[in-house]
Amino acid sequence: MKKIVFILLVFFVTKNISAQVDIAAGMGISFLTNSSLNDYFNMSFPSEKKQPTFSSTAEFYLEADFSVTPTFQLGIEDVYTLYSYNTSIGFTNYELEYGHHKPSLLAYYVINGEGYKFKFGGGAGIRIIDLSEKIILTENYSTIGYGLLLRAQGHTKLGGNFYANVGGTMRFDFPGEPANGERNLHNSVINENVNINSFSVSVDIGVSYFF
Repeated sequence: MKKIVFILLVFFVTKNISAQVDIAAGMGISFLTNSSLNDYFNMSFPSEKKQPTFSSTAEFYLEADFSVTPTFQLGIEDVYTLYSYNTSIGFTNYELEYGHHKPSLLAYYVINGEGYKFKFGGGAGIRIIDLSEKIILTENYSTIGYGLLLRAQGHTKLGGNFYANVGGTMRFDFPGEPANGERNLHNSVINENVNINSFSVSVDIGVSYFF
């Protein structure tokens, strides 16, 4: 449902804004830190090695930006990341994974040139977590919060209206504490609910099409 809404928004923008529209899609790698979740793993389900401060995850994105002026753009995006952790507990395995949707509204300062475009800006939006934890049985949790981002992005012409893009993003995400209606994901060692708030830095590459 969330993906359908995003596609409809992209369609609306491209059909109803006469200014130039940029469509971009791609993937990248994100390095994120989450002290609450790391404490939960290290205290409750430790592996042979302590959890590193930063973990890497893959991310995928779809973005649409339209020009308000030659040097200013507004946009929308959806970014999806998938995080997972597993370790052995006696004769069984412990597994936790979550999918993180990060739809955002964006604003960019734009520098245009012959065959290239640079964008500098940021944005904000809601953050949606769907999390599953398996200790013999699987429990599902979810939470919704908000997030902020800062980004620098460059586009280089490949041919026609197609461009290659590369970007770097810094994110501050606050989706909060996952719950399933009956209980929260809870760290019983320190008697605190686990939150999925995180700081991350990502690098993405993809392809853009300029209308």
